[in-house]
Amino acid sequence: MRKKKKIEVYALGRHISLSADKARRVIDQIRGCSYEETLMILELMPYRACYPIFKLVYSAAANASYNMGSNEANLVISKAEVNEGTTVKKFKPRARGRSYPIKRPTCHITIGVKDISLHDEYDEYEQIYSLKKPRWKNKYTTMVYHDMYSIGGVWDKK
Repeated sequence: MRKKKKIEVYALGRHISLSADKARRVIDQIRGCSYEETLMILELMPYRACYPIFKLVYSAAANASYNMGSNEANLVISKAEVNEGTTVKKFKPRARGRSYPIKRPTCHITIGVKDISLHDEYDEYEQIYSLKKPRWKNKYTTMVYHDMYSIGGVWDKK
C-alpha cells in the first residue's frame, strides 16, 4: 500500500480577537504569494490584523520545515481563509441605571503552505499563482488609454 506524500501544511489560529472582515482585507493580499514576499507584505502593511497573521504564516513555515523538511525559499501560501468565530458579549453600565451591550468579534484564521519543490507537475504551481489574479481580468481584455497629447489624437484631425 503506497502512502501519498503530504505536500501541504496548515497553521490554524482560533479565537483571535479581531473582526473577520478586517482580517480578510489582509489575507486577500497574501494569498498565492511566496513565503518571503508574504513576510515583507505583512511587515509593511499598517493594519492591526497583520501581526497575528504574521505569526500564523511563520508557524506554518516552521511546521513545513519540521514535518516535511522543506526549505523556506520553496514555500508558497496556497490556502488562506478567515472564518467568523464566537462573539464575546459584555454589558457596560450607563447613565440612569441603563446598560450598553459591547460585542467583541473573534475569527479563526487558517494558513496553508505548499512546497513547490515537491510538485511533479508545473500545472499545480501555476494554479497557486492564478489565485492572485483578479477575476474580472482575463486574457481577452486590453486597456487602451487615449489622451489629447497622443499621436493621432483628437487635435491632429483636420
